Amino acid sequence: MAKRLIPTLNRVLVEKIVPPSKTAAGILLPEKSFQLNSGKVIAVGPGLRNREGEMIPMSVKEGDTVLLPEYGGSQVKLDDKEYHLYRDEDILGTLHD
Repeated sequence: MAKRLIPTLNRVLVEKIVPPSKTAAGILLPEKSFQLNSGKVIAVGPGLRNREGEMIPMSVKEGDTVLLPEYGGSQVKLDDKEYHLYRDEDILGTLHD
């Protein structure tokens, strides 16, 4: 049975992007060469409310590629896949081509 996780409040569900450990020619790359800690946004919560009760919109949307902090987030495992939950303010930025 497939599970779907919908984050609450200002949480963002991210699937980390694992960079290739080998080049196309078969050369193994050292771990230190993977400096970019990025991920793809899978789901976002509705956001937080301010003191007046107005909704504060999320800064990312589903499908965005985001820059993540080196540490933090809560690890979640669904259907043999590993995801991470971050607060909206913990995400460092979005990556664009």
